[in-house]
Amino acid sequence: MTTTLTNRQVRLARRPEGAAKRDDWQYTDEPVAQPAEGGVLVKTLSISLDPAMRGWMNEGKSYIAPVEIGAVMRAGGIGRVVASRNPAFAVGDAVYGTLGVQQYALVPQEEIKRSGLVKIDLEAGTIGQWLNVLGMPGMTGYFGLMDVGLPKAGETVVVSGAAGAVGQTVGQLAKIKGCRVVGIAGGAAKCDWVVKELGFDACIDYKAGPSAVREGLKAHFPKGVDIYFDNVGGEILDTVLAKLARGARIIICGAISQYNNTTPVQGPKNYLSLLVNRARMQGIVVFDYADRYPVAIAEMSAYLKDGRMKSREDVVDGIDTFPEALTRLFTGENFGKLVLKISD
Repeated sequence: MTTTLTNRQVRLARRPEGAAKRDDWQYTDEPVAQPAEGGVLVKTLSISLDPAMRGWMNEGKSYIAPVEIGAVMRAGGIGRVVASRNPAFAVGDAVYGTLGVQQYALVPQEEIKRSGLVKIDLEAGTIGQWLNVLGMPGMTGYFGLMDVGLPKAGETVVVSGAAGAVGQTVGQLAKIKGCRVVGIAGGAAKCDWVVKELGFDACIDYKAGPSAVREGLKAHFPKGVDIYFDNVGGEILDTVLAKLARGARIIICGAISQYNNTTPVQGPKNYLSLLVNRARMQGIVVFDYADRYPVAIAEMSAYLKDGRMKSREDVVDGIDTFPEALTRLFTGENFGKLVLKISD
């Protein structure tokens, strides 16, 4: 059956300068091959579009090897097993893993662990939820907040990119843990949603003016910020640094404001606040916690089921829309976790 199928793939044609454009990608079509002994063939249903993808396109040392020129673009995704020569996977199983931006993913035995290919239970959550709260963004938010932020009931938490994939999980989880939570997001609609739907205590609209974040923090945190979960970097990070409480913890998850820079990344100017306030700033890379994902998934799927946590996805249809869909992350056009639907 599978020998007659065609696999449409998106490959990195060149390393982007600034924002990635359609010309930076190459589409290829090739026949779908059968898996060898121990391997699995997966039909991709949906993939996750994440800010980290912009970093994976760059040459240079990082926490993960860059995507090579000519290689299928890396992406986490949900799929169905359509052929298997591995006893751990049966035809029809729903799976999550690094499937890439392609219609079919052939995963050889030696790549199964590296690609993070695991069976998932679609009873525990929808495809969108498995790419959001129960997927890489949710795991990032969970372990960043719980292991690095160490929240205690009654503490104050600020989350930038609050309406995005990681931000929505962090804010809701911090509320469940008994914290006062204020989000930072772009636009009145996103701020309204963060407060009214997700239950944040307040939200600061950074688009409301050049001093909106500073004035908002001053109003909401007269005694300072205990935990800052940073998804954006740049000026907003600097503004929060100036408003820390004694013993504050800052989680550096991402710096989406800096990813498309053609000039050097702007580092924090107010870093001496860490010294004055005996605070600390620590990075989070989600892959470090892979062996503990099941613990976080079990906890958060229970929150989804009992209504204490919500999961919003922004779904774009079709592999051919990938270049334009990805740019929505960096213009702030997405509302919720950005997902690219590949097939039904």
